[in-house]
Amino acid sequence: MAEINEQTLSRKKIRQHICCLLYALSFYEEEAYDICIERYLNEQEITDASDRAYIRERACAVMAKRQEYDAMIDEKSDHWKAKRIARVDLAIIRLALYEMLEDETIPVSVAINEAVQLAKRYSSDASPAFVNGVLAQFADKDKED
Repeated sequence: MAEINEQTLSRKKIRQHICCLLYALSFYEEEAYDICIERYLNEQEITDASDRAYIRERACAVMAKRQEYDAMIDEKSDHWKAKRIARVDLAIIRLALYEMLEDETIPVSVAINEAVQLAKRYSSDASPAFVNGVLAQFADKDKED
């Protein structure tokens, strides 16, 4: 996977771009992802090749696991199924789950905190608590293993 170059965008900004891109991709069929990603990167004027590659690869990796993550959300949540969760919240949760389950360089607590911050920035007033509650279900599982 492409590395984040320290001279370019911050991890926080990269995460914001990935989240926005995941939200956008949720409206398209998989066949249109490449076009959507290129359009997003160009519109956001992300010119650094390593940033572009990292954002693309991370967004595609999360989307490749979206059905698995949605099934996990459905299993853990008694009242909220993935299909009923607002798309922006689902994008945030999917990204956090990827970071929690697939990226050993990001501590679980950081992934959850960053997800809550994204929810504060991009979603409704109730979303930060909701996102935190959903992700806490997975953090507890990690502690048991």
